[in-house]
Amino acid sequence: MGFIEIIKAIIFGVIEGITEWLPVSSTGHLILLDEFLSLNVAPSLDATFADEYMSMFEVVIQLGAILAVVVMFFGKLNPFAPSKSALEKKATWVLWFKVLIASIPAAFVGIVVDKLLENATGKDIDGWIYNAVTVAVALIVYGVLFILVERWQARKSATVSSVEEISYGQAMLVGCFQVLSIVPGTSRSGSTILGARTLGISRSAAAEFSFFMGIPAMAGASLLKGYGFFDYVSESGVQVPPLAWVVLAVASVVAFAVSMVAIKFLMEFVKKHSFAPFGVYRIVLGALVLIYFVCGF
Repeated sequence: MGFIEIIKAIIFGVIEGITEWLPVSSTGHLILLDEFLSLNVAPSLDATFADEYMSMFEVVIQLGAILAVVVMFFGKLNPFAPSKSALEKKATWVLWFKVLIASIPAAFVGIVVDKLLENATGKDIDGWIYNAVTVAVALIVYGVLFILVERWQARKSATVSSVEEISYGQAMLVGCFQVLSIVPGTSRSGSTILGARTLGISRSAAAEFSFFMGIPAMAGASLLKGYGFFDYVSESGVQVPPLAWVVLAVASVVAFAVSMVAIKFLMEFVKKHSFAPFGVYRIVLGALVLIYFVCGF
């Protein structure tokens, strides 16, 4: 049983590592994967534990993906590097301030609005919109938008060619697009890249800035989900099986390794190609989700 669950964890890590950074929605893929390959780390415990664990697992394994960004772009993101001049260190701090500004809208909606909605209705945002139909519609709609935006921008020259050139105002606007990723199936990287491209930011700069925005966004979400899971464990008194922690660790490590490859692939891909192929892929995946979950095939 333990060996099988570890194999499943590896598969989950691979899917997370690929889809977290490509604009194709990791949520949509994980929903499909969970349908066919559900984790069973605590067969002796009730369904509530399984739901709480999976809710935490699907978010916390993103920490591995985050680490890949930190490692790959450490030189650019480290403001304390001895090799950097005072001017370069200042530019690094400015980049971080832009990333933090871009993170404000999603943090406000994800924490404040989510809590207000839960207090008022008894269900948080996920409780209202986390379902197969929402995922499928978001996949298709944003797939179409990717194709349209890329065709529109193909007629124009990018006004911003590097992340350093992104203004504070543009950073805030891209952050507003990140709010859309709260809708499952939208894709965090997809919404931010789409927003950046709409603003005339080059493909490489859009992808890179999206990666950097993922650091506070995904770290914050992981901390909140982790806290929620430990709060549940504390209140229920349930004993978390060691296998559950092993599976979480394995998936996170695999997500890190695969993310290193996925990020490098995307940065090379956008040098010669548009994001339109990802739009086509999203439409196909959305159609499959609708056919399977809604039509009952």
